[in-house]
Amino acid sequence: MVSGDDQSNSRILKISEALEMASENGLDLVEVSPNQDPPVCRLLDYGKFKYDISKREKKNKSKTVQSQREVRLRPGTSNHDIQLKVKKIRDLLDSGSKVRIAVMLRGRELAHPEVAMKVLRNVAEGVKDIAKLDKAPANEGRNISLVVSPGLPPGTLKKNEKATNK
Repeated sequence: MVSGDDQSNSRILKISEALEMASENGLDLVEVSPNQDPPVCRLLDYGKFKYDISKREKKNKSKTVQSQREVRLRPGTSNHDIQLKVKKIRDLLDSGSKVRIAVMLRGRELAHPEVAMKVLRNVAEGVKDIAKLDKAPANEGRNISLVVSPGLPPGTLKKNEKATNK
């Protein structure tokens, strides 16, 4: 089956006829769906077709770019400061970024990783409604970190906030 650019005048042709028709119009015969019976081909400019596909893929890729941001904490960070960091993490998640939360340990703090885990648990509790855990807390040398990604579409929190303020 061969279809033109507008796809309204599709018909079944022999391969030789379709190739002849393509060469007359200065187009290419491109097999679109080889698994169907009969195989579906289109008459089109293949270079332009490939260009359009690459443009579409670039456009889609730019929409799905997801950066990873990092928020650093210390085991001695006060609860108020942790809440400020949670607010910042929520903003980053709402903008569509993954967030790596790292608790940095120094000196004797390395002997007490449970304090760092407590800080990470507090942060995770603060963002559990809008985030999903990508990587569980893990010891990475002098840091203990976890990675969270957005659980809601970007901008959801700001929309909800505007709706409650009205």
